[in-house]
Amino acid sequence: MTEQTAGPDTAEPDRPFQELRSGNLGVRLAADKNEIDAVQALRYRVFYQELGASADSVTTTTRRDRDIYDTVADHLLVVDHALGEGPESVVGTYRLIQREGARRIGQFYSSGEYDIAGIEALPGRVLELGRSCVDTGYRNRSVMQLLWRGIHAYVSLHGIEAMFGCASLPGIDPDALALELTYLYYYHLAPSAIRPHALPHRYIEMRRLDRDAIDTRAALIRLPPLIKGYLRLGGFVGDGAVIDPQFNTTDVAVVVRTDLLTGKYQKHYERQRREPTV
Repeated sequence: MTEQTAGPDTAEPDRPFQELRSGNLGVRLAADKNEIDAVQALRYRVFYQELGASADSVTTTTRRDRDIYDTVADHLLVVDHALGEGPESVVGTYRLIQREGARRIGQFYSSGEYDIAGIEALPGRVLELGRSCVDTGYRNRSVMQLLWRGIHAYVSLHGIEAMFGCASLPGIDPDALALELTYLYYYHLAPSAIRPHALPHRYIEMRRLDRDAIDTRAALIRLPPLIKGYLRLGGFVGDGAVIDPQFNTTDVAVVVRTDLLTGKYQKHYERQRREPTV
């Protein structure tokens, strides 16, 4: 993490993060400002050009998705070594923010949408995940596997005890997402002690259908792959959705306790390795 200050929850690990490889693809942390710039360019292409996020004048001019949180984050990269060994190789990313980085900003990014007091009160290290995206030609199971392997390695390296963040469903009409939101509330609500709550002025009710009306199989099929990945790893959601008009999404808060992560990750990853890729 940039300019990280040592402390009880931010001490640097004894060993560096080692790149994990799968053929030409690898997952590692951004090494310099040029690779972070490549991350921001990728995010601009995906979020603004492809998914229709609303850009301000600076974003339009620079063609970069960037904010102050980038300066205190570790940036997990998927790189394709067939494209080169520098910024041109970046094809996927995840933004990782530890507690000390959030303190330097004044809050976690998620705090703009959710009350995360229960998570912040946890005594150990916590990690906020966000700004995940993958380039159009690389949206396949092997790349998602690498991202999850990278997160698992980072969590293990830093002794992270809980991770959380805002995950997005497409569109800003909660009624069009009634099945997914209702399913998440009734089947995956976080324990009260660590449950995020949407801020009152942004709170959107997730219980939009009767519980008996939920087709759980259909709901799972309609969930974005990223949210399904969190759920497979034992993740929970917070209370209340939030409309993000800038990014044209409806957000839910996700929490994963990492004491449950290792076994679920190993089973999930081993199962994926046995299955054919699509």
